[in-house]
Amino acid sequence: MTSDSEDSAKGQFAQLAAVAEQLASTSGRLERARLIAAYLADLDADDAEIATRLLLGRAFAEAQGRRLSLGGAAVWQALRATGADAAELQWAGAPDFGALVAQAMPAAPQGEALTLRGVRDAFVAIAALRGGCSRQARVDGLAALLKRATPLEAKYLAKIVVGEMRHGVQEGIVLEALALLAGLPTHAVRRAQQALSDIGALAGLIKRDPAQVGGVQAQLFRPIKPMLAQSAADVASAWEALDGRLALEWKLDGARVQIHRRGDEIRIFSRRLQELTASLPDVVAAMRAAGAAETAIFEGEVLAEAEGRPLPFQELMRRFRRVRDIEATTRAVPVRLYLFDLLQLGDTLLLERPYTERWAALETARGSLDGVRRLVAAQLADGDAFYHAAVAAGHEGLMAKGLDSAYTPGLRGAAWLKIKRSVTFDLVIVAADWGYGRRHGWLSNYHLAARDTQTGQLEPVGKTFKGPTDAEFAAMTERLLALKTSEARGTVFVRPEVVVEVKFDGVQSSPRSAGGVALRFARIVRERDDQQAADADTVAQLRALLG
Repeated sequence: MTSDSEDSAKGQFAQLAAVAEQLASTSGRLERARLIAAYLADLDADDAEIATRLLLGRAFAEAQGRRLSLGGAAVWQALRATGADAAELQWAGAPDFGALVAQAMPAAPQGEALTLRGVRDAFVAIAALRGGCSRQARVDGLAALLKRATPLEAKYLAKIVVGEMRHGVQEGIVLEALALLAGLPTHAVRRAQQALSDIGALAGLIKRDPAQVGGVQAQLFRPIKPMLAQSAADVASAWEALDGRLALEWKLDGARVQIHRRGDEIRIFSRRLQELTASLPDVVAAMRAAGAAETAIFEGEVLAEAEGRPLPFQELMRRFRRVRDIEATTRAVPVRLYLFDLLQLGDTLLLERPYTERWAALETARGSLDGVRRLVAAQLADGDAFYHAAVAAGHEGLMAKGLDSAYTPGLRGAAWLKIKRSVTFDLVIVAADWGYGRRHGWLSNYHLAARDTQTGQLEPVGKTFKGPTDAEFAAMTERLLALKTSEARGTVFVRPEVVVEVKFDGVQSSPRSAGGVALRFARIVRERDDQQAADADTVAQLRALLG
């Protein structure tokens, strides 16, 4: 048996920070998984749940919709409140924002040692703050945590706040660690995570009773992570990749949603698992009026339209951001729902059923609701014609889906391929340079990054100032300054939250880039407020375009 003091020590935040530091210096996927499993083995279920999320830089479960609403500037304010003097710090000697915070911290913390539960409770309190004085109150709450932190603890508190752990650990490695901890195959743990959509809850379940993992099922009104797609250059490439056994669907320029229904209770979730029901009353009404299945989980695209043509994506985002004057906004920006998948019908979960079976079930379950336009082409020429029809109608292109493919939540598999009008990738803005000449006063040269699935980091792949209008430059400057973590030599480094769709003419090898690849003639097409950094396209996908 362990003593109360030993149990308390195991739940201290200092131990998590030490493990995170060790992970950053550990190479090899299996070694990292083993290290995480050994750490979690010593925690009780509640602490393991908290620690698992924090190790991934998540203050809360993804589906909770909570936000700390703190960025780099707020961290610096909180840091000064601890008595730290950040004036003399230089970014040149720090590999990341967290390391810089650690340099600034006083060596001796003030007050009781931080625990995992104490950090969790402080984050909950910070996220709950509302009102005119809430920003300063959030800074004060963070300062209270930092005062009790050692420099190493402060380093990882800052990293969690800005959402950039940079220790080489992503969700897949943590799932492998949980499989080791449970003594179960990784695919069984991954399947449970697909149903729970919360890796912290999964860790808690494994600590309480690993035998229950096999019985975890998706539940209505608990959103399922969406299946993701890779890119294909054209219909011919997709045809070859899927051996001609594919269905083609129009790729609409809208926002992906998941709709859960049981009778009159209908709830709508975004691709980021945030609830949107209050913002889309017209979609709820359409679902009720359509004679659709009474118990089901549908997936589709919400599209803003005018006279049968899609409106710009930013118009749609006005609906998604709206929390007041919903009725007026609904009239100003009407939307239409187009369904493309069915994840559950009645009490039967369909995730592992082939695409063809799910589509057939959708056709009978959707009632009078629209489905996306779809074609199972007999020959490649028919697919090309279908693609050109989609583009002519104002849409992005096509989705190609393997006829036998299961639905794999949260995974970017090769069974779904997106074929867009031109080569575009979703990338993350990680920094921006102050402009000059006409762009003086704006952050207008954006540093773009793609995900490296091997290291878990965001790797720069190019810069661009092309695409935005003057008004968009001004708006982006305001947004990025709110996410600022530091500034050096005219470059503002930001929390990696802004995802943009980037069009480019091609890629080239770049020995100066950590990812080994750089964009040619990049141009920003639009912001992607419906996505987060974890959804961005990857370095490997860009490398594949080198040929």
